[in-house]
Amino acid sequence: MPAFDIVSEVDLHVFSNAVDQAGRVIETRFDFKGVDARFERDALTVTMFAEAEFQLQQMEDLLRAALIKVKIDPLAMELADVKGAGKQVKQLVTMQSGLTSDVARKIIKLIKENKIKVQSQIQDEQVRVTGKKRDDLQQVMALLRAEELDQPLQFTNFRD
Repeated sequence: MPAFDIVSEVDLHVFSNAVDQAGRVIETRFDFKGVDARFERDALTVTMFAEAEFQLQQMEDLLRAALIKVKIDPLAMELADVKGAGKQVKQLVTMQSGLTSDVARKIIKLIKENKIKVQSQIQDEQVRVTGKKRDDLQQVMALLRAEELDQPLQFTNFRD
């Protein structure tokens, strides 16, 4: 029976490369010369340090551009509030990994509303979709790609 999984994952190695690339861009940019601005990565979180809040905005834009370049959807970014720490300000950026239960329920509801002949079930942080026909599964994929959800989705483990 054909099946696939709907997941929301961020490849740690690719993410690390994107953060490193954004850091190199900051080192070479003229408006950041002499400014103590940097990215510190720890697993799927990045802390941005700068001297002013507008510089954090520019760093966020650079990070988004670097993520897009390596094909990581910036929707996976969760930004925390800006915090002041002495002469510096910092902001925490967390990458979402795994589907939240709300998004998983929304996916299942969408599939049922469109009356596609498949079964879907939540398994931890992913949704498994099974059906009798491959075309039905591809129809579900097209439906979810067209839908605006709060998280980026990937389709993995496609079996015939």
